[in-house]
Amino acid sequence: MAPRRLAIEALVRIEAEGAYANLVLADMLERSGLPERERAFVTTLVYGTTRMRRSCAWLVDRFLTDAPPPAARAALAVGAYQLAFLHTPAHAAVDATVSASPRRFRGLVNAVLRKVAGALPAADGWPDEPTRLSYPTWIVERLRTDLGEELALGALEVMNEPPPVHVRADGYVQDLASQWVAAAVGAREGDVVADLCAAPGGKATAMAAGGATVVAADVRWSRVTLLAGNVARLAAVDPAASAGRVVVVAADAAHPPFRNDSMDRVLVDAPCSGLGTLRRRPDARWRIEVDDVGRLAALQRTVVSDAAGLVRPGGVLVYSVCTLTGEETLDVDAHLAEVRPDFEPLEPPSGPWHPWGRGALLVPQAADTDGMFLLALRRRG
Repeated sequence: MAPRRLAIEALVRIEAEGAYANLVLADMLERSGLPERERAFVTTLVYGTTRMRRSCAWLVDRFLTDAPPPAARAALAVGAYQLAFLHTPAHAAVDATVSASPRRFRGLVNAVLRKVAGALPAADGWPDEPTRLSYPTWIVERLRTDLGEELALGALEVMNEPPPVHVRADGYVQDLASQWVAAAVGAREGDVVADLCAAPGGKATAMAAGGATVVAADVRWSRVTLLAGNVARLAAVDPAASAGRVVVVAADAAHPPFRNDSMDRVLVDAPCSGLGTLRRRPDARWRIEVDDVGRLAALQRTVVSDAAGLVRPGGVLVYSVCTLTGEETLDVDAHLAEVRPDFEPLEPPSGPWHPWGRGALLVPQAADTDGMFLLALRRRG
C-alpha cells in the first residue's frame, strides 16, 4: 500500500472513529509490509497531521462549501500538512495525495489542494495563535495565563515538533525529563521505595538500578500488566540488573495499602492532564477537556497527601507531573505545604529547570524534553 494511502486510512480511524494514534498506527504499519523508510514517512504524516489538525482544517475549509466525508477530509488534511508544514513542492504533494485518495474524491481533493497551495499564509496570516499553533483555544489561554506569554508560546511551538528518542543504557526508551525525575528521588542501595503510579515502569526500574527495592504500583489492571511486562523484559535482558528488585502490585494510589512510616522514599508521578507531553502524544491535545484539569488536580491532592503518610521520618517524598498548569503544580504544592507542614523542601534542580513554587518546572524548550514539574520534600524527624 502506498504510504499516503495508509496515512489517510489511519487518520480516518483516528479522527472519525476515535482510535488512539499510537495504537492504530503501530498495528497498521505492522501489517503493511512497507520498508522502514516508508514506515517513517507514514508516521510523520499521521502524527504531524494529527498535531496540526486545527491548522490543516483552516487551510482547507476556506475552499469548501460543505463538510466532506471522513476519507476526503483526511486526504485534504494530509495534503495540507505536506504543503504548509513539510514544505513539499506543490506538484508533488498534490499529485501524490490525489493518487492516494479514494477515487470518488479525487476531483475534490485535487481542486482544493491546488487552491491551498496557492494561498499558504505567512507567519502573521493565520486568524489567531491557537489556529496557527493548532491547539484547542483553552490550552493556549491556560498556558499563557499560568506560564506567561514567552514560556507558553515557546512550549507550544516545541510540542509541535517530533520528540527526540532517548535510550537508557539498559535499552529502555525514556524521555530525559522522566529520567531526571527518577534520579531526583535519590534512591540508594538498601532503600525501600514506593512508586505509587508506576506504569509503564521506566522510573521504577531506573530507581531500582541503584540497588533499592521498589514497590511499583498502579491501579488499572491493563497498566499493571504493561508495568509487569516491561519489568520482565528488562530482567530478561540483564537478570542482574534493576528489574529483579522491582515488586509489581495492583494498588490504588488514592488509598495505598501500605503501612504508614514504612517507606524510605515515595514517588508520586501523578495522573495529570499531560500538557507537557503533547509532542509525543499527537492526539492528546484533542482528547483532554478543560474540566479535566480541575478533576485531576483534586485527585493529585488526595494522592500526594496520602502518600506523605507512607514516608518514614527523615524520608523523602517526590511529587511529579508531566504537565504545565498552575493548578496541577503550584496549587498542589501549596496544598501539601498546608496539610503536611512536617515536610520541608529539598533543593530543587537547577540548570534547565525553572524555580516553581518550592519545586522546579521544566518547559519543553529548555532542554528539548517533555514538560515536567518536580517537587522533592523531606519529612522532619
